[in-house]
Amino acid sequence: MTQPDRAPSPLRRAAAAAALVALVVALLYLAIAAIFRWYILLPSLISLGVLVVAVWFILSRRGLARAIAGVVGAVALVTFIGVVLATESLTVLTVGLGLAAVSIVAARYALSPISPAVYDNKRAPRAQHPVLLMNLRSGGGKAERFRLAELCRERGIEPVILNPGDDLRQLAENAVSRGADLLGMAGGDGSLALVASIASQHRIPFVVIPAGTRNHFALDLGLDRADVPGALKAYEDGVDTAIDLADVNGRVFVNNVSMGVYASIVQSADYRNAKMQTAAAMLPDLLGPEATPLDLHFTLPSGHEAVGPQLLLVSNNPYQLAQLRGGGTRERLDGGTLGIVYVRVESASDAEKLAALEVVGQVQRSAAWSEWTAPQFEVRSSEPVEIGIDGEARILEPPLRFVSRPRALTVRLPRTALRRSPAARAVRLIAKPTVIALWHTVIGRPMGVG
Repeated sequence: MTQPDRAPSPLRRAAAAAALVALVVALLYLAIAAIFRWYILLPSLISLGVLVVAVWFILSRRGLARAIAGVVGAVALVTFIGVVLATESLTVLTVGLGLAAVSIVAARYALSPISPAVYDNKRAPRAQHPVLLMNLRSGGGKAERFRLAELCRERGIEPVILNPGDDLRQLAENAVSRGADLLGMAGGDGSLALVASIASQHRIPFVVIPAGTRNHFALDLGLDRADVPGALKAYEDGVDTAIDLADVNGRVFVNNVSMGVYASIVQSADYRNAKMQTAAAMLPDLLGPEATPLDLHFTLPSGHEAVGPQLLLVSNNPYQLAQLRGGGTRERLDGGTLGIVYVRVESASDAEKLAALEVVGQVQRSAAWSEWTAPQFEVRSSEPVEIGIDGEARILEPPLRFVSRPRALTVRLPRTALRRSPAARAVRLIAKPTVIALWHTVIGRPMGVG
């Protein structure tokens, strides 16, 4: 049943007003500082621009060119730091960033989704044969550290431990054949996706235990990633919600599939032991002027053909991404669509613009960046495609056919979980939609319920 929209509370309205006031004051303060201290601002901006270009050459060149770029980048960085420390720029930056931080915190509270749905949902029936599969090595040994196997036995949950050499899919299938009517997984997102596919296939509710390293899926479900034992409450006092899955060539993923530079690097056998060294050795071949464009072809929403991106990301529902460095979340997991992000950087100038926009959280405005949604998507290539699927390296035969599977999985969450990610709504302060949403909150316009 659809929940009626609710008017924002007085506290939310006050927070929205504070966010707008802090934003206006920050922009005015920085503008006045720029006008009266242009002679300081100019060398700062120039040195930062030179630094970005130098970093691009460091990443995409070898030998003498990389060495020269390293020297130039170091000089530019020292120049920028020197200008900041020798003037009042540090004070300006501190005040400006402080006001921006106040605005962001207030805006996030004002625009956070009202989400009572989980608390209102009917309690799920208690399982007769609950099972939790667990990888004791995942996340640095979280499952073992939190004594998950012992906690399961105390609560009447059958623990199934994944040992080296075991087939996780077979373990999950065996649990179902023994009569499991509630299936959970404690491990990384790749393991979660595999067991989720089994639960979906047999129409069994699925429990997520955040015992991996990053636990992006758990975050977007609203689980407290730091409270691993607390997620077990789903077995005793849980509520069911239907979410989407996605698959590529029949292989299920819960988060995303990456192609391009990152996917190529993680395929290296040396990557896990020497990430920085491996990336430095491979990037010139992937980004440099003599690099062969990646053999990836796909159709843009305009109907034009795109070729050779540095990055192609296909996700189970679209991410709210403001920076290339990650940290994005999904506002919902039941939209029945794929999120597609495509980045193509062709020059140092493109890299500089992309870096500048990333700093202010507006990377989508870069000409190198494109994003859209679609229920299905196809990537073509003349050779096997290296991918990262939910963080795991794989190689698939083309074409790669991505499909959204709406509401294919029933997830059982603890009643105390948030229905949506606590960071679901991205706050981009200088973006028009955020400013409009804040103003509507200030004047008391009803807000949608999560």
